[in-house]
Amino acid sequence: MTIRSLDRLIRPKSIAVFGGKEARRVIEQCDKMGFAGDIWPVHPREVQILGRKCYRSVADLPGAPDASFVGVNRQLTIDIIAALSARGAGGAVCYASGFREAASELDDGNDMQEALVAAAGDMPIVGPNCYGFINMLDGALLWPDQHGMQRVEKGVAVLTQSSNIACNISMQTRGLPLAYLMTAGNQAQTGLSDIACAVLEDPRVTAVGLHIEGFDSIAALERLATRARELGKPVVTLKVGKSEAAQLATVSHTASLAGNDRVSSALLARLGIGRVDTLPALLETLKLLHVAGPLESNEISSMSCSGGEASLMADAGVRYRVNFRALREEQRRPLKESLGEMVTIANPLDYHTFVWGHREKQTTAFSAMMKGDYALNLIVLDFPRQDRCDAADWVTTCDAVIDAAKATGARAGIVASLGENMPEQTALSLMAAGVIPFFGIDEALAAVETAAGIGAAWARPAPPKLLNGGVSGGGNAITLSEHEAKTELSASGLRIPKGKPASTPQEAASAAESLGFPVVLKGLGVAHKTEAGAVKLNLTSSAEVLDAAEAMASVASGYLVEKMVAKPVAELIIGAMRDPVAGPVLTIGAGGILVELLDDSAILTLPTTPDLIREAIDGLKIRKLLDGYRGGPKGDFAALADAVAAAASYVVSNASKLEELDINPLMVLPEGHGAIAADALIRRRN
Repeated sequence: MTIRSLDRLIRPKSIAVFGGKEARRVIEQCDKMGFAGDIWPVHPREVQILGRKCYRSVADLPGAPDASFVGVNRQLTIDIIAALSARGAGGAVCYASGFREAASELDDGNDMQEALVAAAGDMPIVGPNCYGFINMLDGALLWPDQHGMQRVEKGVAVLTQSSNIACNISMQTRGLPLAYLMTAGNQAQTGLSDIACAVLEDPRVTAVGLHIEGFDSIAALERLATRARELGKPVVTLKVGKSEAAQLATVSHTASLAGNDRVSSALLARLGIGRVDTLPALLETLKLLHVAGPLESNEISSMSCSGGEASLMADAGVRYRVNFRALREEQRRPLKESLGEMVTIANPLDYHTFVWGHREKQTTAFSAMMKGDYALNLIVLDFPRQDRCDAADWVTTCDAVIDAAKATGARAGIVASLGENMPEQTALSLMAAGVIPFFGIDEALAAVETAAGIGAAWARPAPPKLLNGGVSGGGNAITLSEHEAKTELSASGLRIPKGKPASTPQEAASAAESLGFPVVLKGLGVAHKTEAGAVKLNLTSSAEVLDAAEAMASVASGYLVEKMVAKPVAELIIGAMRDPVAGPVLTIGAGGILVELLDDSAILTLPTTPDLIREAIDGLKIRKLLDGYRGGPKGDFAALADAVAAAASYVVSNASKLEELDINPLMVLPEGHGAIAADALIRRRN
C-alpha cells in the first residue's frame, strides 16, 4: 500500500484555488489568519480575485502548488486533479460531492470516485465531498466558510469525515487550543488515520481527536496507534454507529462500513486509542490530554464548597471507571487544620465556605489534597454570570488552585457542573496556567476514564499485529458435528470430556459401558439440542442410554456419548465471529442459560496475549463466581485462561476459513480441576 506524504498539503507555502465563491472564501480566510505564503487563484474568465492575479489553468501557474483547493463540479475536479498531479503538486482538497456517497443504480458516483483516485496518482487528495482543513499554526486554511478559531502556537488536531461537525467544533468556546481542524469526506484515497499520522509529526501538535463514522483502514489505524505511542501523543476517538439507525446513516452518508460496535471498542482499546461517546466528551478529553497527557491511573480527588456538588461528583463516579481513592492519614491532619472541625474529611470533599474568598487558606487546603498522589485533582466551581454578578471570589479560588498545583507539582482541573457556567476567558486563563477547565461533571469524568485507559494501554507492551482481513476464503460453508469440532479443538489444547460417537442406539449403549457411568447422550446433527429433546444428562445405565437414544432417533443423525462433567463453579461461553472490518475476533462471557440473561461478555481482537485474556476475564460480572462467591468454591482461573488461549490459537490457525466458533458451555471446575468444553460448534469454509 502506498503511503503518501501529506507534509506539503497540510503545511503549505503556496496555495492554488480553483472555482468561484468557495475559492474566494478560501483566500479570504487565509488573508484573515495571516497566511504568509503565495496564493494563486485559477479561473477561466476572472482577471484577478481579491487583488491577486488569476491564472487560466494549472499549466499557467508560476510553480507546482503545495496545496490546492478544488471547488468546481465533479467532472472538472477530475481533470484538474490529473493536471495537478502531472505538474508535481503537493496535494489537493476535493470539495465537490456526487461521488461514492451518492452512488446508486441511477448514478455513476462509484465510477467517478475511481476515476478521481486514478487521476491523482501519487499525489495525495483529501475528499471528495469535504470542506478541507484549517491549520491555525501557520494560518493556512483550505476552508470555504467562516469558523470560530484563532491562531495558536501549539494545540490539538481534530479530524472528522463530516464537514458540518467540523464547522460546529470550530465554534467551541471551551478553551481548547485547536491547531488543526480537518475533514476527510469520502476518504477516497486518503483516510482519517493517514491524515492523523501526518499531523502527529508536527511538533506543535499535542494530541489528536478523531470523529469516525467508519474505519478507513485497519492497517492505517495500527500505524497511527504505533506512532502515537512512539511520540507520546495520545489519540482519542468519537466512533459513531452504535445504533442500527446510525449504522444505516453511515452507509448512506459516506459509503463506509461501520462494523460491529463492540468490536470497534475492543479494537481501539487494544491499540491504546481512547473512545468517548459525545462531542463534548471528545473536546474535554482533548483538553486533559493537551495539558497532562495520558494519566498513570484512574485515581482522582474532588473538592467543592457544597455537599450537593460533592454528591453529584460521587454519584457520577459510579458511571465511569474512576476511583475516588480514600485520603491518606498524612492528608487528613492538614485538611482538618485548614478547614476546621466541622468539615467531614472525605473524597469527594465538601470543604464548606469557611475558607471561601481567602486565597492563602484555600491554597493550603487544596495543597493538602493534591499531596495525595492522585492522577488528577478536581475542584468543582461554577462561575456567576459575568454580565450581572461579581466573580472576584471565584477568581480567588482559581488563583488558589493554580498556586496549589504549582506548589505540589500535581495535576489539577476546575469543573463547572453546568458547562455554560465556565466563561471562555476563564477557561483560556486556566489552560495558560496548566489547569484544565472542564465543562460538565460527566464530561470531566469521561475524560479521566479515557486518559487513564490510554495510560494503562501504553504501560503494557505493544500488542502483536492484528490478523489481516475481514473476509474468509472461498468454498462452501459447512458445519462440523459436535464430535468433529471437539476433536479439532482438543488438538489445539482445549480440554474436552471423554466421549465416543455412535451410529445406532445399541452402539451408544455399548459406548456408555466402555466410558463408565454417569454419561450424557447427545443427538448429532441437531442445532438446538435441548429444545429438540436431543440431550439427556446423568444417565446411569446402558438401559437408560438405549431408551434415550431410541427416543431421539427421529431427530438425530447419530449420537455422541460423553462422561458427565462434575458440577462447575461457573459456565462460560467462548465464541468467535468474523467481523467485516477487524476480521476474526473472540468473545468470552457468561455461558449456559446466562448468555442472554446477563449480557456479560468481552471481546478480544486477535492474536491476543495472556495478559489481555486475564484482563478480559477480570472485567466480566461472572468473575465474582470464580472468586468463590458467598463462600462457594473458587473456580480454576488458570485453566479458564488456558482454555481461552487454546480457542484463540485455534481461531488464529484457521483464520482464513473459519466462519463461526461456539463453545458453550465451558465448564469451569473448582480450583485445580480444570475447565472442560461441554459443547462446541464450528462452521467454516471447506
